[in-house]
Amino acid sequence: MPNATTADTTDHRALIALLIGAAFVIAGGIHYQTPMLATIAAEFQASPAAVGWIPTLSFGGMLVGVAFLVPLGDRISKRWLIITMISVLAAAQVVMAAAPSIVVLAAASLITGICSSVGLIFISIVVEIAPEKHRGRAVGTQLMAMFIGILFARIAGGLIATHFGWRWSYVFSVGMHLVLLGALLAWLPHTSTTSQLSYSDLLRSIYIIYRKHGSVQRAALIQFLLGICYGGLWAVVAPMLLILHNAGPSVSGLMGIPGAAGILVARPAGRWMDRSGAVPVVTTGVCVMIAAWLAFGFAATSIVFVVAGAILLDCGLRTAMVANQTLINAAVPDSRARANTIFGMHVWCGNAVGAFLTSTAFALYGWLAVCAIAMTASVLALLIHWGVVPVGKRRGK
Repeated sequence: MPNATTADTTDHRALIALLIGAAFVIAGGIHYQTPMLATIAAEFQASPAAVGWIPTLSFGGMLVGVAFLVPLGDRISKRWLIITMISVLAAAQVVMAAAPSIVVLAAASLITGICSSVGLIFISIVVEIAPEKHRGRAVGTQLMAMFIGILFARIAGGLIATHFGWRWSYVFSVGMHLVLLGALLAWLPHTSTTSQLSYSDLLRSIYIIYRKHGSVQRAALIQFLLGICYGGLWAVVAPMLLILHNAGPSVSGLMGIPGAAGILVARPAGRWMDRSGAVPVVTTGVCVMIAAWLAFGFAATSIVFVVAGAILLDCGLRTAMVANQTLINAAVPDSRARANTIFGMHVWCGNAVGAFLTSTAFALYGWLAVCAIAMTASVLALLIHWGVVPVGKRRGK
């Protein structure tokens, strides 16, 4: 089996194609739940705040996986790390499909989130084998596959829940993960390690890397704030549509379709990043997200504003994410798994915090409170990016 760092161009293209397919499948694992939350709450007779723990623990699990598993990609072969994580992920989703209570469902969603962090390991491999002048485009393509997977999961989750029951969404997801596992066992090569640090030293080095590079600090914090906006929306979109527009899970699932606009900007954003650097790309992305939450503020007036906001939100998030993730991977070429840990921790911590804040705010104060939280986070991200709010010393790349 060829080594991922020495394979020829043909092998690299085949490997990237495999990783694109893997990113599609893995990304959807924690998003089937999005349009089904109101249905799940009805079955278990749970409040919106209680059912909000499912996405909160999913996103929180991603944070745990990013913090404690993704750094191992610098220490051991990524092949076995990937295969092990996907095997556990599939088992967790079997439990979700058969969950007898919302507590069991939330606990299994935590495990699913932990193992879904494997997607960041795919990006580390892609960055290693992509030519430097096309690195932004390569990252953009990989993220595009992830975004398509999220879109697919939201639509499929809503339709399956409506016609067959929400549990069958997880049965379907398990089947996809088992097919992926077979493909990875057959074709995923071993990779070289870049660090011989002990596991404890490997984890400590993450903080050292973070402190050393001011640009990494800024990019990561910006994605944390944008994660609050993104995770915050999708944690409450189903109950919001039900209350404001009497829309069921199928409509909530179809709300993922506007995310197709975000898919279309990922690859162009990578090309723009390759040509112009991160500053104009991130500025544009954050401003588009601010516009999204202005539109969401009128959601009670018409569902058209919800659709418009979803389009703008995905476009803005994807644009900023492609630029910031490419920047972070370029800043520490010998520690890319740990760089992706820093980035992923901030993204998924933002998603988890956003899901918790907005599900609680929505239950207590309504939809406009959700909009206020997200707008505050978006504006703060822009001020950090422009240097109005100083974060990190401007010395790191």
